[in-house]
Amino acid sequence: MPGNTANLQKATAARTAAAAARAENALVAMIKEGEPVTFRGLAARAGVSLDFLYRSAGIRARIERHRATLPTRPEPAAAPGDGHASSVVRTLTAQLADIKRRHREETAALRQALEQAHGENLLLRRRLAAGGRAEPGE
Repeated sequence: MPGNTANLQKATAARTAAAAARAENALVAMIKEGEPVTFRGLAARAGVSLDFLYRSAGIRARIERHRATLPTRPEPAAAPGDGHASSVVRTLTAQLADIKRRHREETAALRQALEQAHGENLLLRRRLAAGGRAEPGE
């Protein structure tokens, strides 16, 4: 198999070139669409491994350069209604706590009613098994 290594090297080079082309195309598309450029995002979009992106010096440099030029998140402007947002959160949190409390109370009442119904049902079955008449309220 001495002649086989050259073929394997050609196949490996072709696979690497195809992966690099996919990564380049995906990178250009991400930049054009305004998507945040990350190694993970590019790897998923191009169908290549993270290791491939980190080992490819040219692609890695382009990713890092693009990440450095674009801010990851725009800074929110201080709006006069910021205090209003926190009061809305506080109000909704209080409403949620009240709803949870009422739910717990209703669940407890329903469980108690169910226990009582089970008890009455058991009592009636025992009376029926004993051959007596089962009249409600006795």
